[in-house]
Amino acid sequence: MNARGQLGDFLQARRSQLRPEDTGVATYGERRRVRGLRREELALLAGVSVSYYSRLEQGQAVNASPEVLDALARALRLDDAERRHLGELAAGTRRRPAVRRPSPERVSPAVRQLVATLGDVPVVVLGRRADVLAWNTAGHALFAGHLTPEIPERPNQQPNMARLVFLDTHTRDLYADWPTKARAVVATLRMASGQHPDDPLMAALVGELTVRSPEFAAMWADHRVKAGGDTVYQMRHPLVGAMDVTQQTLRTEDGQTVVVATTEPGSASHAAMTLLVHGAVTTRAGAPQPLVRRE
Repeated sequence: MNARGQLGDFLQARRSQLRPEDTGVATYGERRRVRGLRREELALLAGVSVSYYSRLEQGQAVNASPEVLDALARALRLDDAERRHLGELAAGTRRRPAVRRPSPERVSPAVRQLVATLGDVPVVVLGRRADVLAWNTAGHALFAGHLTPEIPERPNQQPNMARLVFLDTHTRDLYADWPTKARAVVATLRMASGQHPDDPLMAALVGELTVRSPEFAAMWADHRVKAGGDTVYQMRHPLVGAMDVTQQTLRTEDGQTVVVATTEPGSASHAAMTLLVHGAVTTRAGAPQPLVRRE
């Protein structure tokens, strides 16, 4: 998963998703052998030579200027996140590949304090590969109550949110619209891979998911990217039922992602979330549970 290959794959994927009629390219009713735009058509729209653009797609050209990247972004009709991703991929082709294994990611004291302070609000901290680095009691109860609460603190045993979404039945069943959640996870991972093109652990994760999940493989090949934001998901929790949950993502100085889950005050979803969190906190504190009366 080298930077030059990623740049070429991204350009090719975006080119294939543009229809000639959307860009003003005349086809004169001809039968086309390729999906989307041809290389020469995109090169013309961007104002670059066909040979140079071909070398970019083939991973044979580096040092694309900001002007060329901007022209390609306009021709491909990229949004802001995709433009940043294109720039990161191009920058990666100019860097020398890393030779050392990346250092383990750790949560800073300030972020731990934030997680603890939020208390009754579900919070999960994810590393750049979507490894779960920390969660509070509420976050564990919402996202992964079937896992051991202390598992993020165990070296080399941290759960990975991408693996959970694609390979774990409990996590998959949490989302009424699972494909939307899955595409968001893949798009975020794709953005991270552009920022760290020489990360062997990232490459290993993508390789594993590609082999084990045909759905991941198809979504990964689409080259969609996502840079944070917030999304409302309908979650179907096995303990409290359906909830509309807003998942907001915040970025730390270390490039980690803090996912905060909230519900609309006064709503049925808020009541369900309150019940879930109260039960989790009570259980975690070791308080005696009420006896179930048998009829």
